[in-house]
Amino acid sequence: MADRRDFLKATLAATAAVAVYGVESASACMPCPMGKQGAGMPGILYTKQNPGMWAGKEAGHLPQVTVEGNKVTIETKHGMSEKHYIVRHTLVGDNGEVLGTKTFYPEDEKAVSTFELPEKCSCKMAIATSFCNLHDMWVTPVMLGKQA
Repeated sequence: MADRRDFLKATLAATAAVAVYGVESASACMPCPMGKQGAGMPGILYTKQNPGMWAGKEAGHLPQVTVEGNKVTIETKHGMSEKHYIVRHTLVGDNGEVLGTKTFYPEDEKAVSTFELPEKCSCKMAIATSFCNLHDMWVTPVMLGKQA
């Protein structure tokens, strides 16, 4: 079980690096468990700049992020219904640390989550993810207020 957790943590770290720095730069600063080519494969992650086959769906799928002090709020402006809804938000620091997760259900009114950054968090950047049950995983990079 520890190997699976390590793999998932490394995958999230690589996801953060790819979204924040791009495929070329990410490979230099963070190891990718699937290799450089796997990290940039279309059909895995979608961004504002790369909506892939879901072009035109960015407004309702990209996580919108607000940072106020130590609080990070993620909102996905997406309807919630039994057939089509946001399943999960995740906030991952640039060091691969999962800073928060929230699972949603079709009966939830909105896909909004708020996380408080831990005091010991040294992350300057993070990646917010929003997973739609029909339109896959969308990522938005965010600068955190922990800049020195």
